[in-house]
Amino acid sequence: MTKPFVLKEYIFTFIFWLVLAIVLWCNFQITTEKYLAMIQTLIITVSSFTFTHFLTNRLLPKALREKKMKRFLIQVVVVIFILSLIFAVIFTYLEVAPKEQLPKSFSEQLPFLWKGFYMSLPASFLINGAACGIKFYKEHGRIERDHILLQQAHLENQLKLLQDQINPHVVFNILNHIHILIRTDTQLADYLLLKFSDILRYQLYHCNENLVFLNKDIEHIQNLVEVEKLRWGNELDVRVNWEMTNKKLFIAPLLLVTFIENAFKYVCRLPGHKGYVEISCKEENNTLYFCVENSYSDRAIHKKKDGTGGIGLQNVQKRLKLQYPDSHHLKIETNNNVFKVTLILKLSDHNEQ
Repeated sequence: MTKPFVLKEYIFTFIFWLVLAIVLWCNFQITTEKYLAMIQTLIITVSSFTFTHFLTNRLLPKALREKKMKRFLIQVVVVIFILSLIFAVIFTYLEVAPKEQLPKSFSEQLPFLWKGFYMSLPASFLINGAACGIKFYKEHGRIERDHILLQQAHLENQLKLLQDQINPHVVFNILNHIHILIRTDTQLADYLLLKFSDILRYQLYHCNENLVFLNKDIEHIQNLVEVEKLRWGNELDVRVNWEMTNKKLFIAPLLLVTFIENAFKYVCRLPGHKGYVEISCKEENNTLYFCVENSYSDRAIHKKKDGTGGIGLQNVQKRLKLQYPDSHHLKIETNNNVFKVTLILKLSDHNEQ
C-alpha cells in the first residue's frame, strides 16, 4: 500500500470521527450543560473509536483472510452491545441524573439503564456499521488489486519458466556431471539421471498449480539436494535436517527450491576449510521454519555473477509478498563468510489461496 493512499485513509478516518464528535456535541449541548455535553462527547467518541478501530483493523482483515465472516458478525454484535451499555450509562448518569433524582438502589435504576440501552442500540449499530462498511470496501479493493498483481506475476512466471524456475546453472552442472559419470560409473550416472528427471518432471508439471502438498515440495527439494551431494562428493559438506509431521499442509509450488539452488550455486570453499551447505526444515503447528546456510566469499560470488544473479531471490520475495502477505517472515543475511536465509511461513491445511 503506497504512502499517499495510507495518508488519504488517515485523513478520511480523522474527518469521519471529527464530524461524529461535532454532531454529538451539537446534540448534547441542547439538552445539557456544556461541560456535560463535552464529557459525553469525549466518552462516546473515544469508546466508539477504540472498539470500532479494533473491530475494523484487527478482526475484519483477519476474518477476510481466514474467510470466517460468521464469527466476525458475532463479534460485531458483541461490540454493539458493549457500546450500547456504555452509552446507556452515559445517558443515565450524565443526561437523566442532572435533571431528576435517580433512585438510590441500583435495582431501581435499572429501568433508566434499560431505556438508555434500547435508545443507544440504533446509534451503536450505525457507528459500527458505517465504520465496518468503509473498511470492508477498502479491504475488498486491496484484495482485488493484490489478486490482479498475483495473476500478472503468475503469467510472467509462466513466460519465464525455464529461465527463472529451472536454474540454468544447476541444470548445466548436473548434466555435465552425468556426462562424465557415463564414462566412469554408469550405474551412478543412471541413478543421477533418474533423480534429475524427477526434478524436471516436478518443476514442469506442478509449476502452474496454486498450491501443492508440502511433503511433495519437500520431496522435490530432497531429490535436488541428493543430486547435488553426489555431484560435489567430498568437496562439499552437506548437512540436512528434515522434521515434517503434518502431511496435509499446502504450499505454493517451487517457492523454497530457489534458496537451495542459490546455496549450491554460490557455495565457496574457504581457505583451509571445506565448503558447506546446511539445510534445516521444520514444521510445527502449521508453521514452516526453513533455513539455508552456505559458506560464502564476496570475491568468488563476484566472479560467478552472470547477469541473472539475484533474480531468483527477488522473484521469491515478490511471490511471498503477494501469496503470503501477512503470513511470512524472510531474513537474508551475510556475516563472516556465511550466507544465510531464514524463512518462517504460516501454512494452510486446505487447498485454496
